[in-house]
Amino acid sequence: MAPSLTETVTETPVTTKLVQLSKPSNNKFNYVPGRQIIESHEDYPHEDLRPSFPDVHWDELKEVPYADKGLLGDPTFRNLLEDATDVFDFTPKIGTEVHGVNLAKLSEAQKNDLARLVATRGVVMFRDQPELDIESQRELGAYYGVLHKHATTATPKNGIDDVHVVYTDEGSKDQRALFSPSFLWHSDVTYEIQPPSYTSLKVLTGPARGGGGDTLWSSQYAVYDSLSPHMQKYLEGLTALHSAQMQADGSRASGRPVRREPVVTEHPLVRTHPVTGWKSVFFNPGFVTKIVGVPKVESEFIIRFLTEIVTSTYELQARFQWNKNDVAIWDNRICNHSATYGFRPHRRHAVRVACHAERPRFDPAGRSQEEEFNATYGLPQVNKDGTGQSNYND
Repeated sequence: MAPSLTETVTETPVTTKLVQLSKPSNNKFNYVPGRQIIESHEDYPHEDLRPSFPDVHWDELKEVPYADKGLLGDPTFRNLLEDATDVFDFTPKIGTEVHGVNLAKLSEAQKNDLARLVATRGVVMFRDQPELDIESQRELGAYYGVLHKHATTATPKNGIDDVHVVYTDEGSKDQRALFSPSFLWHSDVTYEIQPPSYTSLKVLTGPARGGGGDTLWSSQYAVYDSLSPHMQKYLEGLTALHSAQMQADGSRASGRPVRREPVVTEHPLVRTHPVTGWKSVFFNPGFVTKIVGVPKVESEFIIRFLTEIVTSTYELQARFQWNKNDVAIWDNRICNHSATYGFRPHRRHAVRVACHAERPRFDPAGRSQEEEFNATYGLPQVNKDGTGQSNYND
């Protein structure tokens, strides 16, 4: 969830009228431009997972043990993919889609391979997972680590406090005018002392194909690799402050409880992944408020500079168009992500489960993902000196 973006939740009656969003057409596909979906909210099957904001108080988080299951995974992902019917990458830098694998029935060996694949590719998508109910989703998350409980966002009405609920419907306010285009980019709760690693999001219901509500991810491995060696070395020596204050203030301003007091935590600006050994920038456009140990103008410049790379370098991104029961699993240590608007007035309902990871750390002996891939596949080194001339590509 973005720093002070609190979900606009309305108590929509279960018996909502049908919504005709466009005039019917007499062509072969009954196609008209734009959205043409008829929605019904009668007998909604996920009523127990609708959002609530329990007014309780939790103590501050303490460090918990963490052992990355990805270290146990097969480097070829052999166990995970033995039942797959298809697998393909979205881009060379980030994003993979796997078909034919039932996330509710994974063996331990397959779960370990899944962690290793997510640590390698950043985000992995699985289509049509009806058997992964909320208990199965929580069980999968808990296999990887202690589940995170969010201090401010919505939890299910059924009282499960380690599940984050994403929910909007036709009664929700259109918030697009409130935020800049880059505002929604973030990595989840990086202000915690042990920010999450493996995170799953399942869409329970949403707009039909082409109805909006996509999610984008950006690779922080690739952000690091996009920098010159001089900038890489400079950022490796810096730390950043990640703050929960704005998110807490936004919740209180909306009249909602803050279940755990906000914290500010200092993390390295470049971290090393324990599974891959690759270096990544650990930067969050949503929660980083200051670069430590440099003048204010320099801190603000670095924040703007990295935000621009994360949000506008399209080759570092993957975009996922959701359908009902689709699941994405990503590694918050190496990804930023952003929802997209444009789906109103459709209901968009999803549930997220995330586990705590290790404290972020930087290992100077870490490697570059790009350099390792270049060596493995015999690719030429990327020109980073800014010389030469080129033209547009279409």
